[in-house]
Amino acid sequence: MNNPIPENSKPTKPIKPKINIYWVYGILAVALLAFQFLNFGSNPMQTNWHDFRSKMLSNHDVEKVAVINKEKVEVYIKKDRLNSGRYEELFKSNLSSPSKGGPHYFFTIGSVDYFSEQLEKAQNSFPENEKINVNYEKRKDHLGNILSWLFPIIILIAIWIFILKKMGGTNNAGGQIFNIGKSKAKMFNGDDVEVKIDFKDVAGLAEAKVEIKEIVDFLKTPDKYTNLGGKIPKGALLIGPPGTGKTLLARAVAGEAHVPFFSMSGSDFVEMFVGVGASRVRDLFKQAKSKAPCIIFIDEIDAIGRARGKNPNMGANDERENTLNQLLTEMDGFDTNGGVIILAATNRADVLDKALLRAGRFDRQIHVELPDLNERKEIFKVHLRPLKKISPDVNVNFLSKQTPGFSGADIANVCNEAALIAARQDKKIVGRQDFLDAVDRIIGGLEKKNKIISPDEKKTIAYHEAGHATISWLLEHANPLVKVTIIPRGAALGAAWYLPEERQITTTEQILDEMCAALGGRVSEEITFGKISTGALNDLEKITKQAYAMISYYGMSKKIGNLSFYDSSGQSDYSFSKPYSEKTAELIDKEANLIIEKQYKRAYDVLTKNKDGLKKLAELLLEKEVIFSENLEEIFGKRNFGNKTSELVDTTKKN
Repeated sequence: MNNPIPENSKPTKPIKPKINIYWVYGILAVALLAFQFLNFGSNPMQTNWHDFRSKMLSNHDVEKVAVINKEKVEVYIKKDRLNSGRYEELFKSNLSSPSKGGPHYFFTIGSVDYFSEQLEKAQNSFPENEKINVNYEKRKDHLGNILSWLFPIIILIAIWIFILKKMGGTNNAGGQIFNIGKSKAKMFNGDDVEVKIDFKDVAGLAEAKVEIKEIVDFLKTPDKYTNLGGKIPKGALLIGPPGTGKTLLARAVAGEAHVPFFSMSGSDFVEMFVGVGASRVRDLFKQAKSKAPCIIFIDEIDAIGRARGKNPNMGANDERENTLNQLLTEMDGFDTNGGVIILAATNRADVLDKALLRAGRFDRQIHVELPDLNERKEIFKVHLRPLKKISPDVNVNFLSKQTPGFSGADIANVCNEAALIAARQDKKIVGRQDFLDAVDRIIGGLEKKNKIISPDEKKTIAYHEAGHATISWLLEHANPLVKVTIIPRGAALGAAWYLPEERQITTTEQILDEMCAALGGRVSEEITFGKISTGALNDLEKITKQAYAMISYYGMSKKIGNLSFYDSSGQSDYSFSKPYSEKTAELIDKEANLIIEKQYKRAYDVLTKNKDGLKKLAELLLEKEVIFSENLEEIFGKRNFGNKTSELVDTTKKN
């Protein structure tokens, strides 16, 4: 039984084939060239002087001869002689049947005088009334002359259009020569399939959704706010690290608001031609005003919103700044934009121009931060839905604890990578271990089990990683170990996974414990082998930055005092001169070196006291290549520091 057609369904119109105007131009050009060079309608066959004299002239078949431009002779055969059988070759021509009016043959000559002399000699025996007439003509090829100067111009125009298409794309207005200044924004309506996303599909971001929902609510019920004299914010700027869901939140706004939604990237305003960026800004707001109320979303606005340079010779860009000036004027200038709300997203708010961030343009700055533990649970629930078969041992709470510092995009990648790993191993369901392997793959890179490492190098790597693990287990504020491996991953020869405590502020003791744990690898090498290696490069880079940040940013040095030389504005106020004297710079260097040396000595003391445990851990690591937190618990005992790490110890066992 056939399904009935719904009443509200509309009959689909037959799709008419699109005609490309360039094909029409091409056909006309080919037709003109063919008409010029093939000379349709009269197609004389080529012959020579000998055949002309012996076959045509001697048989009295020639009616007349015409000399064209002193170089070409056209021969006209008498009409009653065409069917005599001697000229069958004319009828076998592939071009067309011979014209009775002629010309029927042609040949070229080098000299008109010589041709006339030879023709006179060939007709000496002819009666006067049978001698043929010779006409001398001059013909001009008007079409050929026109094409000779018009064709190069056409080629140049074609090349110019081709270049513009390549720069602007073939599917948008920028690809057309007369539309180079038109906006590239894509307009969506609430019913579009591409934006069928609402706030339910955006996990986490509770605070950001509250502020953004108010804008959507205003577009739906404006009287609710205007009756009290309130005004909706003209713009909202989404700020946050990459992958936290800024663009996804904007797509949810497009799906919820049910008003015209213009979406484009900041780089779409940038072009090599002067004035194009400002023209596209004007065109964008012109379209938006005609569709008001509506929303304009500009992704990666820092492409045009950078702070304007004070000196063009020091890196200022006039074209980009003109585009920004036009954007500032359109957002809040002399002419107001009623009903147009601007959303923008960036992960580099520190480089934006101050005039762009002021109230009246972007009234609200919505911070979209990395998700915390509870938000990661919600995000995992969203991205686990597409996975068709998941093992019962996969726990969302467990996965959210294993991924501190992961963004929403990272979590989506974990779920997808787990499915790929399970499929690679021919599994029917995605298991807990697949997710653990996916996290390891994203953090550390792909395992390189076939990498050639000598036994001495492997032993050095084992003691290096054991040093990190030992100190991190024994110090109160160091991050607890999840697992450590000496299997090379990515660019690292060994790696350790820690589960940092999620905190908003960090104390001096916590930073020092982390620095001490980072130095544990090099200290372990020195205690065990009496020498050090280059394997501590990443550790040294990390602690050096931490030491200088403690002194020059956080004011954690008694000698420097409570001073901070950090430029949070991002306007590069300290670009050309340091905000402190050379004497202070020397003192900062000494203080940083002193902090690192103290933690190095501290790590040396801790590992010396626990040398036996260090050795057991390193030997176990050489044997198994991968060890977990329970192995450290067997060697050093439980960590009894009364912090949040106790609940994380039992989540590291493998199946």
